[in-house]
Order: sequence, then structure tokens, then C-alpha cells
Amino acid sequence: MNPSTFVSEAEAYDLLTRAGLHPPRHGCVDGILPFVPGEPVVLKGLGEEVWHKSELGAVRFMEFDRTHVAHEAAQMRERLEAVGRRWIDGLVCEQIKCARQGHLPVEAFVSLARGEAGWMLLFGFGGLQAEAFAALAPPLRWPLQFMTPEEALGELEHHLLGRIWLGRLRGTTPLTTVARLQQLLTALWNLAGVTDHAGLTLLELNPVALDLDGLPHPLDAVGRRGAPQISRAPAPPDFLAALRAPRRIALAGVSAQPGGVGRTILENLRRYPLSPGDLVLVKPGQEFFLDLPCVADVGALLAEPVDLLIVALPAPAAAETLTKLIAQGGGAEVVALVSGGLGDGADTAGLGAKLQTLLRTARTAGRWTPAVFGPNFLGHWVPATQLDSSFIAVDKLRAPFPDGGPLTLLSQSGAFLLCRRSRQPRLRFGLGLALGNQMDVALCDVLAALAAEDGTGPVAAYVEGFGAGQLEPAAEAIRLLNAQGRTVVIHRAGRTAAGQAAAASHTGAMAGDLDLERALLERAGARFTNTIAEFDAALAWLGSCPQWQTGPVALLTNAGFESVNGSDLFGAAVPAAKLDVVAKAKLRAVLQRHGLAGLVAPRLPLDLTPMAGEGAFLETADLLLEDAAVLVVGLVPFTRRLEAAGAGAANFARAVADLGTKHGKPVAVAVDAGADYEDYRVAFAEAGLAVFTRVEDALLGLRVLGAVADAPVLTAQAIPSVVAEV
Repeated sequence: MNPSTFVSEAEAYDLLTRAGLHPPRHGCVDGILPFVPGEPVVLKGLGEEVWHKSELGAVRFMEFDRTHVAHEAAQMRERLEAVGRRWIDGLVCEQIKCARQGHLPVEAFVSLARGEAGWMLLFGFGGLQAEAFAALAPPLRWPLQFMTPEEALGELEHHLLGRIWLGRLRGTTPLTTVARLQQLLTALWNLAGVTDHAGLTLLELNPVALDLDGLPHPLDAVGRRGAPQISRAPAPPDFLAALRAPRRIALAGVSAQPGGVGRTILENLRRYPLSPGDLVLVKPGQEFFLDLPCVADVGALLAEPVDLLIVALPAPAAAETLTKLIAQGGGAEVVALVSGGLGDGADTAGLGAKLQTLLRTARTAGRWTPAVFGPNFLGHWVPATQLDSSFIAVDKLRAPFPDGGPLTLLSQSGAFLLCRRSRQPRLRFGLGLALGNQMDVALCDVLAALAAEDGTGPVAAYVEGFGAGQLEPAAEAIRLLNAQGRTVVIHRAGRTAAGQAAAASHTGAMAGDLDLERALLERAGARFTNTIAEFDAALAWLGSCPQWQTGPVALLTNAGFESVNGSDLFGAAVPAAKLDVVAKAKLRAVLQRHGLAGLVAPRLPLDLTPMAGEGAFLETADLLLEDAAVLVVGLVPFTRRLEAAGAGAANFARAVADLGTKHGKPVAVAVDAGADYEDYRVAFAEAGLAVFTRVEDALLGLRVLGAVADAPVLTAQAIPSVVAEV
């Protein structure tokens, strides 16, 4: 018979007491009962996997009498065993006199769960109507690794339940104090350490009620133990240097047939400057092929190792190559597996699982292993050095914008990355990386490696999921990047969030994984996009303005509709800049000099009308950037007052970019026009500005980047250690 994983209320009460919480005074039916005859008590029948006792007739309110209690407990046992529930014990608890607040809900639900997000605490309305109240006020989600009880208190005070408890609604009186709530939250943080020591993965308290003195009491509590988590063996931490600037590269899988995968990879690699002899082909029976030196197999790389080995061989041959490399203990810092059929639906031989076991076993034993990317590794790009390891021909997708930049693009879908590059061909980025199937190196490993660098650039990632043991290290890496002032933007695909708030309030075990995942990563500092359009807009900003700072946004246009539509997107995440009395006076003078007085109202958003030329735009932009944190310039180019081609357009674009540099603030240009004006947009992009086709898109990107502007700076918090006697 398998051991039980269910944690009954009797055991849960003991854990709560150790953590500093206050469950009701209690005792077991056959043990010592700390009650006097006639005292109001609650009898609870405890059974295996009984999470809701009242539904099975296992709860009875009564006056204490030992004989009567024993008789009722025996009847409860019969009812539970009749429905196949193994009897555990009868628990007798004191009846707590609970505070009330008129007809308002006052009971709380608390769930402490350990999963891929580490320990996550859910706090919201409890009781029988928890699901209904969750629609009005969703439960708070607190990842304990990235929050303190003090930070949680600030959020609880603003939650509807906290406001009811503290009497901060009209017509209510305080039921408890801020100090009591602080004690409760501190004890819940302690509870994570206690439950972790006891091997639990879930503990639910429902309801938590306030007594007449304002002291919180968890009245019911059940939980579950879980299997020990298997720790993953992370990739070697120094792989980024070998990926970004490999001094020596080997490629396996190049055929004589033009147009194949291996041949296309080779054509792309030839643009990367390497010393003669440092681009090597793995090709048995050949000394030279296509004017490049060859080696018979990876055994030759042991004596002359490479930084990067790209394996464009069928799955069985690729697995054999990697196995030999690991067995020989060296030869390549990074291995990229291009083919599929390793660990996916086509892997009928289980090759991927064998390779994962081999890598994990070797690393755990301290033996050498390479960092392995893929399978289905589409490639990576370093524009500044023309490094391109992909199998996408340059006539199908032009080479990245050569100036590069500090932005890092990561994607769990190679096609997604290609589409972003195609849509934004002048996007400035320093590293683009398609992660493939993440058999070994995963997103969390790349984020950790980026956080360990001295870099300053932002990171944008397309994410479809996290494997076992990957989410928590990803969150920690994002926290470190955020602490360095580096923006992290994530587009999470595969979202199915319907009904998550209600489920989270009903039971923490049912809380949506995606919501918990997002709560953790947002607490760590990540900014999420809800649509690909938002992600593209954020990329455009980050590619031109890597050192991001949020603040009031000024909108300058020559079209009234842009001012109106843009105003609709201003709000908490995109605050609108305002003009003080002095700035308005200066603006009136500028408008007077350019013959716009009486035509243009001196207010924000500023609509210069089609009568404005480049000079008016530049002088007003200079003025607005004195106070605004960000400037968006909307240009409808049909007016003859603007030169939309040639040297005039290029000079204007450089002048706008120079203003951003002068003030040290982000500037974007939106040219709302068709393909006839693509060269006009190109002029601004080549000047280093963020360029959009609509003002709306520019503001959407700002809304993403300002999404956590007011969030506190978070620090990693260790789960409180358990005292020795636990």
C-alpha cells in the first residue's frame, strides 16, 4: 500500500502552531481534551482525502461532553468509511467567536503551495462564497522568494478584504489592526519553512477568521506531501562567450548538394571573420571540402577544440556525435543540434531521453560536458560581426542591421524570431538566439548567463513554457537583470486564463499555473505583453533606447486624430506630460516664431497642424524634452511643409535623433502612411530612432515598458529557516 500524501487537520494544526499562527484550542477524541463540560466546541471527523468535511456530515457544533463527543465521532466514522474514506481521528476544537462586519464577507482563504514557482502564497476571500467574491477581488499572489511580509502587507491593506478588516470602507469599523496583520503575514512566511521541512507541497487554510480581539485564527487546514523535487543540472555557465564570439567553429553535416541545411549554414558562417583554418568541417574521408579543412570525426577536436560545434546531421548520427564528444571529455564548448527527432514526437527510439540522462549524469559526477542547444536549433545571430549560424538563406531573410545594439532577443520558437526580424529589419540587437527544444540549455540558463555578465542591454523573450526546475531560476535571473537596470520583456504564448481567479480562491491546488508563473516573473521584474503587436512595439523602443526610464510622455503631431487617439492610451502606465506656466509661455513664443500662433493651441498633446515644417517640429521637440521623460513625434507626411525624401528627410531625422541624445531621453517617430513613405521611415530608423507606423503602436510599447514602473525593487528572500527542534 502506498504511503498517504494527505495531511489531516490535526497534523496541520501542529505545523501552524510551530509557525506562530493561532489555530483553535483542540485535542483528539481518544486523547487529552482541554475543555470543560458544557463548553461550546466543534467536532470534526478526519478521514483520508477528506478536504471538505461538512459535505460528508463530518462537522458537528455541540456543547462538550466526553461521552456525547465519542458517540458522535463513532457515527462520523461510519459515514466516512461508508463512502470509502479511511478514518484518521476525531478532532475537537473550541468554537471561536468571530468578528462580523455587517453583511460584508470577513473570512480569508490562504493557500501555501510549492511548485515550479517555489513557494507561492495565495491570500483572498474565504468561506463558502469564496469563488463569487474572487470575481470582485481576485486573491493576492505572493512568491515568497521575491517578497517580504512588509511588502505583502502594503498590498493587503489595499485589497478589498484588507480594507474590510481594517474598517476602511464607509460605514465600517476596524476588526483588527495593521500590527495584527503584520504578525499574521510574518507567521505565514515562517510557515513556508515549517511546511518545507515537513515535506509538504500544499497547505490550505480556509477559512481564516478574526476573533473579537482582532486576532486571526485559521479554523480549518489540510495539506499534501509531495515527492522530493528532482534538481536539474544547469548548463555550464560560460557558454555565452563561445556563442557570441567563437574563435573556432566546426560544422558537421555539409553535403555536396547546394541548398541543403548544412550548406546554407556554411554559406552564412563564411561571412563571419575567422582566421584561416578556424572554420572546420566534420566530414569523413575528406581532407578539404569546399576549400575548408576537414576532420574525420569529433575525436580530432579533442586535440584542437572548437568553441562552437554545429551538428546538422540526422537524429541518430547527431546523438552518436554528442555521445562520443561527452565520452571523450572535450572538444567543443557549445554544441548546437540542428535536427529534430531527439526528444520530440518523432523520437521513437528515445534518443533525446538518453542524451539528457547522459548530460545530467556527467554533470552530477563533475565530468566535462558541453552546453547543448536544440534539438531543432534554428540558429543565432550577432549582427556586429555578421555571425549567422542559421539555415535561412540571406536571399530569404536579409542579414540583420549591421550596427547591432545591446538588445538580446531570445525565442523558444525559431519561426517567431524570424518573423520579428523580417518585420523589423532595422531592429538593433546584439544577440538573437533561437533556443530550439531546450533539451539542455534552457531559457533560464541564458537569462542567468546574461545576468552574470557586465552587460547593460535589455532582454526580450518569446516563451511557450518552462520545463521542470526552470521557472524559479528564470525568475531569479530576471531579478538580477532588473536590479542591474536591464529591462526584461516577455511574450507568453499558450495562455488559457479563463476562470483562474475563481479557481485560485476555491483551492490553491487548482490555481492556474500560468497565473502563478506570471505573478512570480512580474514580481521578479519582468514586463509582459498581451499581444504580439505589443511585443513588436516594445522591441522597437528597446532596440533604439536600451537604457529605459519611464516617466511622463509628450505627444507631438501634425494631425488632430493622432492627438485624440493617442490621448486615449494615456493612463497610469503611460502618464501624459503636462506643461507648467513657464513652459506654456515658451511654447507660445515658439509658435509665434513659426507663424503658428492662433492656429495651434499651446497644450499637450501638441497638434502643430499640417502648417508646421521641420523647424517648428525641432524647436517644439527641444522644448518638450526639457520636462517630458519620453517624446513621441507623429508625422503625417502628406503636407508640402515636410521633406519626406532625400537629404532633407535624412537631415531632419538626424536632427530629431540629436535632440534625444542631447536630453538623454527616448524619442520615437510614427509615420502614419503607406508603402510610398517607407524610405521616410527608413531615414529615421537609420538615425537610430524607434520608428512606428502609428502613434498608437508607439504608446502600446510604452504601456508595456511602463507596466511595472511603480513596482518596488525586490530582493531575493530566503524562506525562513526552521528552528532546530522542528
